[in-house]
Amino acid sequence: MSDTAFAPTAIPQPIPLGQILPWAIFAGLLMLLAIYFVGAEEGATSLISGMYVHEFVHDARHLLGFPCH
Repeated sequence: MSDTAFAPTAIPQPIPLGQILPWAIFAGLLMLLAIYFVGAEEGATSLISGMYVHEFVHDARHLLGFPCH
């Protein structure tokens, strides 16, 4: 048997905030857009005419607790 122990030399380095921030803002905007289409895209606040978006996200509306009937 050997008395040598394995010592890892790789130390995780933190990611600078300047690299994370643009991606975090982009992801936040995408989530806000998704919540708008699931929660408010019908009736007076509708940006797209017709019921296509409403029907496409209908089950998601119920899953997230938005009323639609």
